[in-house]
Amino acid sequence: MEHAEPPSPPPPSRLPWDFHPALTEERLRICARMLANARRDALAMASYELGDDPWSVGCRAFAFGRHRLERAASSGDYPWLEVLDDSAHFVFVIGGNGNGVPVRFYRGAAEEPTERTLKRQEVEVQQLSLALGEAAAEGLAFRLAVETDGAGRVDRVVFLALRGEDRVECFWPVPLELPAAAATGTGVQLRLIADDGYAGPDETPSRPPPLPPALPRRKPTASNPQRPQTTLF
Repeated sequence: MEHAEPPSPPPPSRLPWDFHPALTEERLRICARMLANARRDALAMASYELGDDPWSVGCRAFAFGRHRLERAASSGDYPWLEVLDDSAHFVFVIGGNGNGVPVRFYRGAAEEPTERTLKRQEVEVQQLSLALGEAAAEGLAFRLAVETDGAGRVDRVVFLALRGEDRVECFWPVPLELPAAAATGTGVQLRLIADDGYAGPDETPSRPPPLPPALPRRKPTASNPQRPQTTLF
């Protein structure tokens, strides 16, 4: 009796730079850290006593992430980073010279992208076709999934290449470097390596320099009598 051949293992998942050389590990780390730090800042600023909830914190985290990417793109320090669509359907581009790859981000499980997550914007489709060619870009979408725990803290950020509704061509957790002190297990949101020079709202701002002493008030002279003051009731 012949033994059945074991099923062949699934093909290995492609890596981001297999799709386009602009999607390097270093660039994806920088973008992922910006998004993770943005959520850290949103949690640090949350006031649940005044009515904040997971929805409002999530909205703030999205706005903070978008702002960090916009600020980094306009700083000139990251010539490979551009903003393609600064609306609520935020799309940014990794790669320069008009040949970069469009990427969007969302908070949620990387294994379960929603229909809204899979929806592609028109400018995104056009840019992807320009970067990869129409055939390679057909039905393809690049996403960064920000996964969180029950307290809203970042667990991991995953780079995804999704084609259509049920085909995952790349599932790559982005390495987020953490300082050694993070292993203390204090239950506080872990601080990630600084990404764009902004440490976050939990840093104590530097004190402004003291004001110079006030000049002494001049006494009125006889030729210039002081006007009577009006009393307000």
